[in-house]
Amino acid sequence: MLAERLFRMRIVSRTVKRAFKFRFYPTDVQAAELSRTFGCVRLVYNMALQARTEAWTLRQARIDYNATSALLTAWKKIDDLAFLNEVSSVPLQQALRHLQAAFTNFWAKRTNHPTFKSKRRSRRSAEYTTSAFRWRDEKLTLAKMSQPLDIVWSRPLPAGCSPSTVTVSQDAAGRWFVSLLCEDVIAETSATRRVGIDAGLNSLLTLSTGEKVTNPRYERADRERLARAQRNLARKQKGSANRAKARIKVARIYGRMADRRRDHLHKLTTRLVRENQTIVIEDLTVCNMVKNHRLARAISDAAWRQLRTMLEYKAAWYGRDLVVVDRWFPSSKLCSACGALAGSMPLNVREWTCRCGTIHDRDVNAARNILAAGLAVTACGDSVRPQRGSSRSGQLSAKQEDPRVTTGVPVR
Repeated sequence: MLAERLFRMRIVSRTVKRAFKFRFYPTDVQAAELSRTFGCVRLVYNMALQARTEAWTLRQARIDYNATSALLTAWKKIDDLAFLNEVSSVPLQQALRHLQAAFTNFWAKRTNHPTFKSKRRSRRSAEYTTSAFRWRDEKLTLAKMSQPLDIVWSRPLPAGCSPSTVTVSQDAAGRWFVSLLCEDVIAETSATRRVGIDAGLNSLLTLSTGEKVTNPRYERADRERLARAQRNLARKQKGSANRAKARIKVARIYGRMADRRRDHLHKLTTRLVRENQTIVIEDLTVCNMVKNHRLARAISDAAWRQLRTMLEYKAAWYGRDLVVVDRWFPSSKLCSACGALAGSMPLNVREWTCRCGTIHDRDVNAARNILAAGLAVTACGDSVRPQRGSSRSGQLSAKQEDPRVTTGVPVR
C-alpha cells in the first residue's frame, strides 16, 4: 500500500524551477561592490553589443558568445578597463549569455534588435551562478564578499533545496532584492472545472460562472499622491541632491503601486489555476489598446499582459490547460443561448436583449462565449492556428470554425 501510494505521488508531482525573491539590506561595503558590478555588467553588455553590430555592419559576420567571451578576456588586459578584474567574472559572462539569448530571439523574429543599456533607465542587476556564491546554513555569500547578505526571509524556501542561480537587483526606489532560483516539487491537485475569462476595466475579470472580480485600480488610489510628488520633482534643479531625493519619492510611489498590483494578480491567478483544469482567455493586443488615450491609463493599470503571463507559467506548473481564443472572436455580440450575432454594440451598453428574448450581461455573456469557443477548439483541434506574436508558454490561439465566428468583427 505504501509503495502504491508513493507511486501515485510521483505521478501527480511535478518538479519545476521557481524563483523566490526576497529583500535584503546590504552593508556599505556590499552596496559599493554590487554597484561596481552593475556598472561593469552594463559596460560589458554594451561593448559586446557594439562589437557584434560593427562586425555585421562592416563584414556581414556574426559573432557568437564564444567570440565575445574571448573579447572580454582581451578587454580585461587593457589598462583603461583594468577595473573589470575587480568584480566577479561570473556576472560579466552571464551578461554575454543574456546578449546571445537576445540575438537568438531577434533572429527568430520574436523580439526587436537588442539595444544598449542605459545607466539611468536600465534595470540594475547581476546574475551569479553556483561558482560565484556560497550557500551554507541558509546564508548566502556572494563572490568578492566576506559577509553573507542580510536577507529578510518573508517565506521559507522548499525543504532541502539549494539555489542554482542568484540574481541581485536594485529598483529605482533604491531597494535591494535577491532572487533565488530553486527546484521545487509541486503536487498536481485534481480539478475538473472549466472557466472562461473576460478581461475588463469595471471588473478586472468576469468568469463564465457569473463571478466578477473587482478592479482594485491601484493607480487611481495613489494618483493625487503621485501628482504632488511629480510636481515637487519638477521644481527641483537638475543634478541637485534635492532632485535625487524627490526622484526617489516618486519611485517609491510607483513601487508601491506595482507591488500591490503584483500581489493581487498572484493571489488571483493562483486561485484560478488551482480551482480549474481548463482556463480559456482572449488574445488581447494591449499594445494597440493603449493607443486610445482615454483608456490607456486604466488599461495599463489593469495589467492584462502580466496576468496572462502568470496564468501561462502557473498552468504549466500545475498541469492545467490554458486555451487562448483569437482576438477577433465576437464574444460580446454573440448570444450564448441561441448563437445569434447582434449588430454594433458600443462600450456603454452593459446589458442587451437578444431576439430570442434572453437578457445578457455583456461581460458574463462574453465569458461564456469564450469558454464555449475554447472547449470547441479543445474538442476538435481543427481551428487552432498559431498566435500572432509568440507567448512564453507557446500556447496557440484559437478561432472557432463557425460562420458566426469568422465574421471578422473585432472584439468589443
